[in-house]
Amino acid sequence: MGAAPFRDLCTLGVRDDGRYDATIAEFWTIGPKVHGGVMLAVCAAAARQKVREQDSEPMRAMQPLSVAVDYLGAPVPGAVILDVNLRKTGKQICLADVELIQGDRTLVRAAVTLGHLDTEPPAYQRDSLIDMPIEPTPDAIVYDDSTDMGKIVNVAKGCDLRLDPTSAAFLEQKKGEPSFRLWIRPFEDDANDPDVVLLFAMMAGDISPPVVFNRGMFGWSPTIQLTTYLQRKPAPGWLRVMSSAKSIGVGNFDEDHLIVDSTGAVIVQSRQLALLPRS
Repeated sequence: MGAAPFRDLCTLGVRDDGRYDATIAEFWTIGPKVHGGVMLAVCAAAARQKVREQDSEPMRAMQPLSVAVDYLGAPVPGAVILDVNLRKTGKQICLADVELIQGDRTLVRAAVTLGHLDTEPPAYQRDSLIDMPIEPTPDAIVYDDSTDMGKIVNVAKGCDLRLDPTSAAFLEQKKGEPSFRLWIRPFEDDANDPDVVLLFAMMAGDISPPVVFNRGMFGWSPTIQLTTYLQRKPAPGWLRVMSSAKSIGVGNFDEDHLIVDSTGAVIVQSRQLALLPRS
């Protein structure tokens, strides 16, 4: 692993046919399969690179604002190809379709909206969104090989990730609200690259354990669809992640992520629909 593993992930090679090459390292996984937020970030990186190749100064300053992802299959770590089709180009908004291909199959399809991020402080924000410490508490759970979560959540090897134990009832074999609180930040060399930081924040919109764990429902929870919004560049420091469900059915459940930075500004919001783990 290099000093900037997320930058390495999002650094793309250009193929002769205009598509892009990327390599997903083995630690960007949950168990044996590539993490969903990682795939979303790689698709966003490809769309951004394609837009920046256009002969337009406003477009070269654009960032992914929204990424909506459908997972057609589960890629494994290794080489992938990104095929980008620009649907709309403009000074304010660009739209791109991205396919992530492995072997001869398209495994991820993404619709990416690119534009210009907010640069001013929020004009309005609900104070109730910020209800956790700025930095991990001393009892925060580290994802490492000494914990069951660390043995499965391999993405924690490529960043700093902590889980708030007060939100994780399942760790004590108890039931609680379907919600978690986490802290996450990129490694220092990744944090020093403004473009990488933004893609990292989008990846973090899928970093929580499935919130149904707190309801005693364990196992793989395949994502049906994930949409992530990026609103602004995060301030230096830890990102605070709050995940929650509004509804759990008999076959699927929803899960939202809200991510704020060290100043309390909203950086990322995401929503996904996922299948319940099979019993």
